[in-house]
Amino acid sequence: MDAEPPAGPMQILMISDFVCPWCYLGLVEIERVEREYDVEVRHVPYLLDPATPPEGKPRRPMTRPGDPPTAMELRAEAAGIRFTRGREWTSNSVLAHEGAEFAHEAGRAREFAREMFRAYFTELEDIGRLDVVVEVGARAGLDPGALRAALEAHTYRQRVLEAIGWTREAGVSGVPTFVFGDRFAMSGAQDAAVFDAVMERLGVPRRAG
Repeated sequence: MDAEPPAGPMQILMISDFVCPWCYLGLVEIERVEREYDVEVRHVPYLLDPATPPEGKPRRPMTRPGDPPTAMELRAEAAGIRFTRGREWTSNSVLAHEGAEFAHEAGRAREFAREMFRAYFTELEDIGRLDVVVEVGARAGLDPGALRAALEAHTYRQRVLEAIGWTREAGVSGVPTFVFGDRFAMSGAQDAAVFDAVMERLGVPRRAG
């Protein structure tokens, strides 16, 4: 038996990290859900590797240029995104998450998330650097001067750290994790059919038109 439709848009929390490739894929799917269903998505920060130092750390590329496409790369290509090979640096994403909070207040959270994932996975930028976060924010339609000032003052640092702590206390151990209106949680970058089944189970109507 289907659930009763929620009163008003259902809030979906997307718990993710900008250095997580599966989170980039999950973003594509949750964007589709937001377009097609009566929901509102709120991004919640997470640290995939809390041991990453503030300056980031070296990494060894997982694939070589001549290797055949991985399953993740093929799925990304089908979703219209590109994972560039050869990254040799893992960024600390706390500053990027601070920028995401600024973007949320400015009403540009979706655009910022898209640009930040693209900067890291397609352009291989170090998103732990202030100048990079500001540039990404500008591409997402944010005021770069105001964003820089907020990042330099760490206006959103405590909010980000508290949210990260909440995810740990809630038992989140992998991302992306989606929380649907405090009624259901699901981990992993599931495909469209799975998200559609969840929407039906929770009684969330499709948007008109």
